[in-house]
Amino acid sequence: MISYAVTRLLQAIPVLFLTSLIVFFFIRLVPGDPAVTMAGQNGTPQQIEAMRHRWGLDKPMVTQYLIWIGGVAHGDFGDAYGTQTPVSTVILQRIPATLHLAIGTLLVIVVLGTPIGVFTALRPNHPLSRIVAFGNALALATPTFWLGILLILFFAVWLRLLPPSGYISITENPILAIRNLILPCVTLGTAGAAVLSRFLKSSISEVLGSDFIRTAQAKGLRNRAIVVRHVLKVALLPVITVMAIQFGYLLGGAVVTESIFGWPGIGRLILDSISNGEYLVVQGTMLVFVATFIVVNVLADVTYALLNPRIRYGH
Repeated sequence: MISYAVTRLLQAIPVLFLTSLIVFFFIRLVPGDPAVTMAGQNGTPQQIEAMRHRWGLDKPMVTQYLIWIGGVAHGDFGDAYGTQTPVSTVILQRIPATLHLAIGTLLVIVVLGTPIGVFTALRPNHPLSRIVAFGNALALATPTFWLGILLILFFAVWLRLLPPSGYISITENPILAIRNLILPCVTLGTAGAAVLSRFLKSSISEVLGSDFIRTAQAKGLRNRAIVVRHVLKVALLPVITVMAIQFGYLLGGAVVTESIFGWPGIGRLILDSISNGEYLVVQGTMLVFVATFIVVNVLADVTYALLNPRIRYGH
């Protein structure tokens, strides 16, 4: 298992290298010049050129990339142009908000998606299951930004039950932090819960048709005992992969949702950095996102194998 995990992490190195190439060169296709932004609206051509020289923007792009990737190999992502703060520090400052949002959204997905998936799998012909199927389709078809705006209008503007935006650390004020988390987490978690419920329904339905379930039924076990002891134990295993993908996506930042709710996470950092021409911040953030996504999926595979002894990676 350890050798499998190490092998997967080593295989991630080419992925990170390719990601760095793509991000580095494509970000420079975005209109705008960081030197002009740094020099200000009244900056003279001499000042703009001095900024380019100071940050190495006047060098060939290949040279710029080699300098940057060499620094990354030593843990140096460079400094943000505007604040001259290390990029690693800028990213670390945004991680707590992203973790709050990711964990909260994951809870929404599990709390909503799990009971719905179990119910629709065990009662496929129930009228409520058909309503749920329609609700899932609606949740997947509704754009995230539109759902977020509707939730703000209804719960924040009309009912005035929840704050429309803002972020408070849960260590500072737990109650206010949770109130601020509800709307963005529901916005992100609605579609995720629909995906989880569908996936769980399919997995449970497949397990219910297995031979060992029919054997348990022949032994006279109650349906509830069969579901709890046997069906869920097996059916929940594939869900681990789905949840890992969802969590990895959330850790990378939800750009649109964070912008709507004024959430100071990784997603908004990427958007603001692109707008301000902060090349180094965008490059560093994307590398961290890809690395995090890879690590989360490796951990999911390891957990999957630990929970299912029949799986042996590498054999």
